[in-house]
This record gives sequence, C-alpha cells and structure tokens, in this order.
Amino acid sequence: NVGANVGTVFKCPRLSKPMTLGPNSIVVKLNGNNDFYFYWFKSRYGKYCLDSIVSGSAQPKFNKTHFKEMPIPVPPLVEQEKIASILSALDNKIAVNRRICANLEAQAQALFKSWFVDFTPFKDQPFVDSELGPIPQGWKVGKYEDIILDTLAGDWGKEKITGNYTHEVACVRGCDFQDMNNGYRGNTPQRYILEKNYSTKRLLPQDLIIEISGGTLTVSTGRACLVSKEMLEKYDNNLVCTNFCKVIRPIDGYSAYCYYSWLHKYNNRVMFGYENGSSGLKNFRFKDFLTKEPLLIPPKADLIKFQHIIKLLQQKKQTNGTESTKLAALRDTLLPKLMSGEIKL
Repeated sequence: NVGANVGTVFKCPRLSKPMTLGPNSIVVKLNGNNDFYFYWFKSRYGKYCLDSIVSGSAQPKFNKTHFKEMPIPVPPLVEQEKIASILSALDNKIAVNRRICANLEAQAQALFKSWFVDFTPFKDQPFVDSELGPIPQGWKVGKYEDIILDTLAGDWGKEKITGNYTHEVACVRGCDFQDMNNGYRGNTPQRYILEKNYSTKRLLPQDLIIEISGGTLTVSTGRACLVSKEMLEKYDNNLVCTNFCKVIRPIDGYSAYCYYSWLHKYNNRVMFGYENGSSGLKNFRFKDFLTKEPLLIPPKADLIKFQHIIKLLQQKKQTNGTESTKLAALRDTLLPKLMSGEIKL
C-alpha cells in the first residue's frame, strides 16, 4: 500500500513455517472467497478501485481506513466459489507450464556443465594443461571479448512523449529476466526513446542483456537474459533495455555458449570479484569482466552442436510461455463475463 508498486496484489503462499508481513503492505482477511477477491483486485476493475484511493505523487500510498470504505462487489458465495474455481484452473495450468520451463532450463544448464565443465562427451580425447586446468586438446582459453561482436548501452528514455522522444518501445529491466528466460513476456514498462537510439539500441535475436547495477552484499550484479526471436515477437520487435543494463552481441554461433557460460559463472559467484564498492548498492565492472575473466573457448563445431540442442529447448520453453500468455489473457477477460452472467456458471 506504499511505494511505486502500490496496489500490487499477492496471494499468501502455503509455507510449512511461521510467516509475517513485510513493510508497506497490508493483509486482507475477507468474509467471502479469498481466491475470488484475489482475481477481482488484480482485474482492471479492482485496480481502478485501488487507484481511486491512492494519494501522493512522490510516494504513492493508501491507508487502511480508505481501503475498508472502498466499495467492492459481493456476489453470492456460491458464485464467488465457482468463479474462483474456473480462474484457479487456468492459473494451475500456467503454474504447470512454468514448472516445465524451469525443468527445460535446468536441462540446458546441466548440458552446459556436462559438456564444458565436466567434459563428459570429450573424455576420450587428449587433454592439455591450461590456466583453467586440464582441457581437451585443440581447445583454448581466451576472454569474453574474443567471442563478442559488439556491446550496446541501454536507454531508459522517457515515460511520455517528450520533444524528440517519440519512438515507443518496451524497456526490459533486471526484474524481467526470469520471465523472459522462461519464454514469457516480462511486465516491461512502455517508454519513448529517440529515433536514432531506436536504430542503434534495439535488441536483436541472440543478444545477451546484462544487469550492471544494483548488487548487494549477498546478491551480485551480472544477471543475464538471452533474447530469442520468439520473445522479440511478443514485443513486436520493439525492445530495448534500461540503462542499468548492457547488451552483448556475440559472434554468430556463440550466443548460447556465451549465455550459459556467463550463467555458470554467475551461479558460482564469480561476479562478486568484479563489483565496485564494499557496502550499499554495487555496480558491475562490465568492461573488466569482458577483458580479464578467463573463458574456455571450444571449437566452433562443438558450439554449433550445443547451440542446436539449446535452440530446441528454447523453442519448447517459448511454446509453453506462449500458451501461458494466452491463458492469462483468457483468465483476465473471463472475470467480468462470469460476474455479469454473459458466461453462465
């Protein structure tokens, strides 16, 4: 009920441990069906009602008194339960799709480790010593800059059309990465940028987006997102990243390897060694990482095989993500039709 995300609605998870509430939030306990009101508050009607009691510009907020006085619909409990059951069934299918996507991503990461960390398919080849330890003969150790064609800066643009800031784009942030990597369109804000920046900073398939700002003592910067053709289509090919990110454009055929090697290093906390500052929010020394961090570089033929398998896994994730996007749109349009009787319960 306070801050930039005022009016965001969550359903409390079922955890096998005591729970308490974080700051700037309220718990709502209703006499009706909680699931029904969860969907209602998330609908455009519920959002409109919540927006109507928000005050403040620098720090938007609403208080509990105004919330309690806010009018809401009260269908008979039986109808609430039926509506909630229908919408919950759609959400359950979306949850299944997300688990499938997570499993596919785990397979991709396991494949990378098997091939390029444990060298399982290459055990019968001769090995040579390197600064990264024994590696298959014919492989080499280089830097990320060796497999990168170009890097791009982000552009946060303007919230509204202002002067020459007239080209509308979706602007991806670090908080959108997880959804995008799993085949879903993130909840990216719409912004306006200069035409010249659109032509130079618009994202292309197989680009990597890297978060360069916002690390803490426990979470490093350097999170990455791999852009796919299918994902760009969800944004009508009008996608840039915020200026808290950088874009890596790998050499053709190296994108999947670049992304999963980067992810492997991130998960192993390598990025902590490339951050500025010792307290508060940290920044990622992006250029230092590209030019100094050792990177195993396998032969191109092995990378092409790896990229082909990864592409198949990505396509499966995109299929599930697309289905879930359609189910979510259906869920959001069903509520008013069910409540009005347009669709019979």
